[in-house]
Amino acid sequence: MIITFLTLAFTWSASGQERAKKNDWQDRIKAEKIAYLTDKMDLSSAEAEKFWPVYNRAEAETKACWKLVMEAYKALEASIDSGDDDKEISALLDKYLDAREKGEGIERKYTTEYRKILSNDKIARLYIAEEDFRRQQIHRLNRNDNSKNDKK
Repeated sequence: MIITFLTLAFTWSASGQERAKKNDWQDRIKAEKIAYLTDKMDLSSAEAEKFWPVYNRAEAETKACWKLVMEAYKALEASIDSGDDDKEISALLDKYLDAREKGEGIERKYTTEYRKILSNDKIARLYIAEEDFRRQQIHRLNRNDNSKNDKK
């Protein structure tokens, strides 16, 4: 009984540490992104105060939508793999496309919100900076993966 308890306690502790590491990593990337976007957009403190709450809502909505897209994708893939009939696949395909379409509408919706706060120039800078930041993160990840592979 004591061994079982200690094993469970150790497992919970280890998984808690993994979650903390993941959260630390996510928090660090988020802070880097905020600094990067703020700089590239040349936001004033007054603009930033109004912009970031709207941006955070957009990010949350996008993340929730992406989750729906991935769930629909996995269901569609499983349906194909299990040999479901065309009618079932059609329904899942429609669900997947609807989720993708919803995601595309989020950007337009929030661009309208951003226009109440920022100039079009700054909004354009936002989208360019987001893509630049995303690419930087991919390159950083690739460099880290390559350096790990070189050590093997």
